[in-house]
Amino acid sequence: RYIEFCKSTIPSRLNFRGMKLVVDCAHGATYDIAPSVLEEIGAEVIRIGAEPNGLNINDGFGATQPRALASSVRVNGADLGIALDGDGDRVILVDDKGDIVDGDEILYVIAQSRLRNGGVEGKVVGTLMSNLGLEVALRELGVGFERVKVGDRYILERLTEMDWTLGGEGSGHIICRDRTTTGDGIVSALQVLAEINTTGKPLSELRAGMRKFPQELINVPLGNARSGDVMNHKAVTEAVQAVEQAMGDEGRVLLRPSGTEPLIGVMVEGGEAGLVVAKANAIAEVVRASVAH
Repeated sequence: RYIEFCKSTIPSRLNFRGMKLVVDCAHGATYDIAPSVLEEIGAEVIRIGAEPNGLNINDGFGATQPRALASSVRVNGADLGIALDGDGDRVILVDDKGDIVDGDEILYVIAQSRLRNGGVEGKVVGTLMSNLGLEVALRELGVGFERVKVGDRYILERLTEMDWTLGGEGSGHIICRDRTTTGDGIVSALQVLAEINTTGKPLSELRAGMRKFPQELINVPLGNARSGDVMNHKAVTEAVQAVEQAMGDEGRVLLRPSGTEPLIGVMVEGGEAGLVVAKANAIAEVVRASVAH
């Protein structure tokens, strides 16, 4: 039944015979079903990370560690690599050149596909950590973009609230509400495969319209200080405002307390890598000084 459901999420007219895929199942839940789905649609499938023993889930394989997949795609001359995580709700891809394609880029490719087939319903939903390049690329396509708090549940809440259909995280948790009700790595991969098949373009070309902006993240320990006090400290807010003004529309600053550790993440994103690193370090120094006082 699940195989038939997956097949129903892409046009039945598509023929994937002759397409060589590497699928990395992270020694997890999809070790058998993911290759079976891809073989069912006619693709030649090379399996890696498909030998679970109960202890090796996500160990050196899968969406959280896609280097093994990238290597296998290059060695085998594959058209595409698909890396799922242990429970199969996330997916990271590797294109025909052996380069890793993250969730933001996957969202961009799927949005292009939806535009060619009737349009994107409402806005695409990302998170505070979604790369600025995704927002810019979608804007150039005429597609709106909205950010919510980090976490797929916040994405799904917003999509459901507004009756929109597409959202996701850079980690590869993609939600296509016009196909299914939650994140499903296999379904998400199939949407990209369908776009490759329909357009005749390799993934390296389909992703080319989105330029990822350099991003620098520095975690500053809080010690005994409270995150709210530090983030609202006058020196910190002034430092953030100064960087935002200097970078304008070509940059973004985010200060975010960790949900699990006593840390504040200082993230700066912009068009020029050297400037991004310098600005992130400048803000981080002010945050450290505020923690010390």
